[in-house]
Amino acid sequence: MAKKNISRRKFLVRGGLGTAGVLAVGTYLFRNPLRRKILEQVDSGEARYLGGGMEPMLWFEITKVNKVILHSPKVEMGQGTFTGLAQMAADELEVGMNQISVVHAASMSGNMDKFATGGSNSISGLWQPLRELAATMREMLKLEAGKKSGFPVDEMTVANGEVNLGRTTMTYAEIAENVTDWEVPDAPGLKSLDAYKFVGKPIPRVDLNAKVFGEPIFGLDAQMPDMLYGAVVRPTKIGAKYVSANTSKADAMPGVVKVILEDDFVGVIADSFTAAERAKEAIEVTWEVSQSWQTSDIREMTKVGKGDAFVLQKEGEDLSTEDGLIQMEFTSPLGAHAQLEPNGVVAAVDGDSVTLKLSTQVVALTRKEVAKRLNIDEENVNVIPTFLGGGFGRRLHTPHAVQAAVMSKAVGKPVKYFFSRKEEFQHDLFRPPTHHQLKAKLTDDGHIAYLQHDFSSGDVAIDAAMVPGFLHTVLGTDVGAIRGGFCHYGAIPNLRTVSWHVELPFATSWWRSLGLLANTFAWESFMDELAVRAGKNPVAFRLAHIQDDEKGKRLKAVIQAAADKAGYQDQAVNGRAMGFAASTDAGTPCAQVAQVSIESNEIIVHKVTCAMDPGIAVNPDQVRAQCEGAITMGMSATLYEKMDVVDGELTPTIYGPYRMALMKHAPKEIDVVLLQGMDKPGAVGEPPLGPIGAAIANAVFRLTGNRLTDLPLTLV
Repeated sequence: MAKKNISRRKFLVRGGLGTAGVLAVGTYLFRNPLRRKILEQVDSGEARYLGGGMEPMLWFEITKVNKVILHSPKVEMGQGTFTGLAQMAADELEVGMNQISVVHAASMSGNMDKFATGGSNSISGLWQPLRELAATMREMLKLEAGKKSGFPVDEMTVANGEVNLGRTTMTYAEIAENVTDWEVPDAPGLKSLDAYKFVGKPIPRVDLNAKVFGEPIFGLDAQMPDMLYGAVVRPTKIGAKYVSANTSKADAMPGVVKVILEDDFVGVIADSFTAAERAKEAIEVTWEVSQSWQTSDIREMTKVGKGDAFVLQKEGEDLSTEDGLIQMEFTSPLGAHAQLEPNGVVAAVDGDSVTLKLSTQVVALTRKEVAKRLNIDEENVNVIPTFLGGGFGRRLHTPHAVQAAVMSKAVGKPVKYFFSRKEEFQHDLFRPPTHHQLKAKLTDDGHIAYLQHDFSSGDVAIDAAMVPGFLHTVLGTDVGAIRGGFCHYGAIPNLRTVSWHVELPFATSWWRSLGLLANTFAWESFMDELAVRAGKNPVAFRLAHIQDDEKGKRLKAVIQAAADKAGYQDQAVNGRAMGFAASTDAGTPCAQVAQVSIESNEIIVHKVTCAMDPGIAVNPDQVRAQCEGAITMGMSATLYEKMDVVDGELTPTIYGPYRMALMKHAPKEIDVVLLQGMDKPGAVGEPPLGPIGAAIANAVFRLTGNRLTDLPLTLV
């Protein structure tokens, strides 16, 4: 494709800082008030698309049978992104939903996201650029039709992938045939929302058939001709350092092709997965372990006051030393991602070229790390993403791709390497444990005069593959741990929120919603306690402490909608009680009511009512499904999930002992109410995970009179 009209191709370059710009500017701003402003903007979730390749022909492929293939820079990990993107593109391209399909863009296609798929911004981040790209592609096709037919462009109409030329029509396929030099016009105006046929409608998922019929579309399914299998020796102890290895037994085992000793890993390549695993177990590795950690050690390290403190919010006076303070503490444990599909990759190294097929949320980062390890140009590494059998942040770092590439280079053949379930649990990048201290003072008439929340967490975003550790020094805290940490009750005259960052002896990182679940559990459980102490209805109590600005009005609306839809009542009836909680994450407010009972000393969640304002719901069914999934995942973390550290080992390492919510535990009903408080799509995938923990705990309080303060919730 000839590079013409370069200046016109800048039509998608946006003004403003965006998330990356905010972080870059932060390197020059060390004063805390400015830091707080930066962190507040990052926490708002207003992330813009940071990818390159902003030429329509890199995104859209016209096939000979007049179909359109959209090459998506965002990966599909079950959240329904492909369907929403297809709806947005189809409306501006003037094609039917049966005429458009979506595939993952390989890194060599030129259409690659420089950031990742995560942060609940796939739809919202592409809302503007994708529609403009589609509209521009439509106009490019019209211009080309004019060149081929001589018909005036301004008299053309377009529908169902065909351009009407008066007495005749031309399909997009006919127009695109043999075109190598496209004219790119100025960005056209977009349609009004009421002119869209697909956006805002519950369109069936475009990836439904492949998943229902079990097509080989996931990373674990990936194959390459003449493929071998790899395995990597991993320690079981936290902090273990490799000293030496005796590979003589493994070298002589049937099926083993080669054993490699690298500075940072020991790998086995064999003719089957079983042979590779057996040889791996036969390698005698000497590890150096400095300390045998226990869960109690980790909990002690995570306590408020043990790390680096940063004041996120500071309003009015500090009344923490006054008499009459109400004080409570809350904790949450280590949590695993526990996604169904373990991490895996197929890598093929051919000279200075590499091809990788894998489930990843970070195509660009994977490409960069493989190129660096093999000392080749990034352009020579082609990362082909697959569907993800669960992501939740686990696939935001994929060092196994580097290991597979190294093994492939060593044997000159493609190598498939994937984690065993034990490895997936033991070498996860865990959700860090947290500790919270809250204190407040009420006025005589039952309003909050003073509120402070100190919360401590290990790394969430900082020191992960995408966010270098030096940003902790720049910003003063972890941009992931603070999710949900900001108090959204703005009508409190004296307020403090303080983030404490601690370093743990093992890797912790991104987990769906980052710090939102734990922070909201503490905030909203404490707000419920304050409402009880004040003698107020918990819904009315919350509404009384929210400002009437734009954010406040949207939050009030979802709180009222959830309470009304659920018929919220503050007393237990017939052995069931309701608990209320609300949060705002990435700019999306959400409120939930959980209806709970206790049977045989077990907490049973019967129904959850969720009200959320994500702005424009591109696909309402998709948004509701995200709410249902997030609520169920949050419920699982609230009632069951935790990892322990025993004698220096992370445990458990298999489903079953690692308890999770099963189908029988899921609420019989999840009722979702969607509001539209802004004229663009907002975050969807993570915000509904915020309130559920506190909503369940608050319901349990109404049944038992006991305030449960530790996750997972356990009845004494």
